[in-house]
Amino acid sequence: MLHIEHLSKSFNGRPAVVDLNLTIGNELFVFLGPNGAGKTTSIKMMTGLLHPDSGKVTIGDYDLLQNPMAAKKLFGLVQEQPALYEKLSPREFVLFIARIYETPHADAVRRMHQLFEIFEIEKRAHELIEDFSHGMKQKVALSAALVHEPRVLFLDEPTVGLDPKAARNLKDMLRGLVNRGTTVFMSTHILEVAERMCDRIGIIHQGNLIALGSLDELRHKVAAEGASLEDIFLQLTGSVDQTEVAQFLDKS
Repeated sequence: MLHIEHLSKSFNGRPAVVDLNLTIGNELFVFLGPNGAGKTTSIKMMTGLLHPDSGKVTIGDYDLLQNPMAAKKLFGLVQEQPALYEKLSPREFVLFIARIYETPHADAVRRMHQLFEIFEIEKRAHELIEDFSHGMKQKVALSAALVHEPRVLFLDEPTVGLDPKAARNLKDMLRGLVNRGTTVFMSTHILEVAERMCDRIGIIHQGNLIALGSLDELRHKVAAEGASLEDIFLQLTGSVDQTEVAQFLDKS
């Protein structure tokens, strides 16, 4: 469903993503990396928000650069900082997005109400989005991304700002969507969430994809049977020297 070939991007001569190659099917794929590793840049290129220096993105049967409208109809996107029209209400915004995707009105209204109930924003559906907290805005963005039943769902740090109940509902919903055939591509810093949810993991570091596979496959890669995803991640990307931490604490 999602095929990435030789995707690269540099800023001011500094490589941000280097020759990224991925094929992702009906699964929940988690993309991990330290800050500045290239996760958000990759997602922006995969969704047409950023033009790559080289490479190709295919969503379904459509080349994103050659046939952008057809490709974009197949996916939903939630960014770390929700992109919303804040002078609209949640109801107005979600139905507006549904119209862009040419979702039949009756289907859009039905799904909107279901999503608003799940994320507990039904009672505030007629208020202006500008008055919402970050977490509430994230819930509106998630509802808008899901209202047209996308075949591919891109999520960049989707649990940031969500309360525990909403985060749990989202995790249950994502697993249900995958079971129904949706491809989910998600970046997150919360390794515990990733470990519990993912089918496969990709780890990017300094713009390069350094590991790819299931949790068991990554454990085999680092020769650490039973290791947590956090341990694997830190081993592959490098962790702070614990001696330096101890010295800092001793001097504090």
